[in-house]
Amino acid sequence: MQIMEVITKNPGIKFREIMRATGLKNGVLSHHLGKMERSGTVQAVREPRQTRFYPLEISESESKIIKSLRRGTPRKILRSLMLNKEGLEFGEIVNESSKSPSTVSLYLSRMVDDGVVQVALENRKKRYFISERASVDRLIEDYHPGMLDAPAGGIEDIINVL
Repeated sequence: MQIMEVITKNPGIKFREIMRATGLKNGVLSHHLGKMERSGTVQAVREPRQTRFYPLEISESESKIIKSLRRGTPRKILRSLMLNKEGLEFGEIVNESSKSPSTVSLYLSRMVDDGVVQVALENRKKRYFISERASVDRLIEDYHPGMLDAPAGGIEDIINVL
């Protein structure tokens, strides 16, 4: 499978995932991705401990939504918020996601910072909502129709809390 095809079908994919999907060795893949990035064929979003690759048609706001959808706990949080259009309080999100309050707090604050989730104050309590519900719906439909139902591993929570 070609590198560009893998990235197009899986926006937000990480380097190691591309390696597994293409069967290319580390050095060969690194060389080709570097050339593709320099030529403007793909965009790379670098964060501490990870780089994600996107096709050029994915906007910055869409890349933040996709990043959240590709991770277990944020995906659970978004799923809960998608199913509850009136928004949820923090405790409700903790219950819905079956994660510890500290883990939910970490991911919620990241998603609020990224603009994926917004906070509103109602009766002196914070309620959380999805900022761009239509974009989230479209991205799930376009790229991963079953994404919100996919099982999520807990190892990323352990690594990201460190």
